Amino acid sequence: MMRQPHILRAFEDDLARRTPPNHLENLRLVEAMLEEARQLGVWPPADPLEGIEVDIWVARVLHVRRPS
Repeated sequence: MMRQPHILRAFEDDLARRTPPNHLENLRLVEAMLEEARQLGVWPPADPLEGIEVDIWVARVLHVRRPS
């Protein structure tokens, strides 16, 4: 266990600020994760509507309009 996790968090935050986003590399990572999920047999899901209730609930919570 780390004794001073705030130091690591500060380092990670600073590194993220100094490193510009690489969209091509991010796309490669997503495609590789998708291929791995296919190889593991977990994608596409057996029941695409499984968990839809949770998705709808989260969408409603995030899109609440507050009175001004």
